[in-house]
Amino acid sequence: MARYYALSIEPTLFCTLCLSRKWGRIGSSGQSIEHHFDAEREAVALFLDLLRMKRARGYKTVPRLHDHNLV
Repeated sequence: MARYYALSIEPTLFCTLCLSRKWGRIGSSGQSIEHHFDAEREAVALFLDLLRMKRARGYKTVPRLHDHNLV
């Protein structure tokens, strides 16, 4: 079964950071959760922990498709 798992860290309007996690079967809308942090160090630490766990389970890193590449 083909699945995806996406992670991103983005700034919020309130000067905090938001780590977004999205996952599910390819072709479905899937699920998502957001974690908010005051410190960049905490957001990056969770990001790297999650990345390590997903790679250990066989997930691979693929380049992100940017909006400006879409027609």
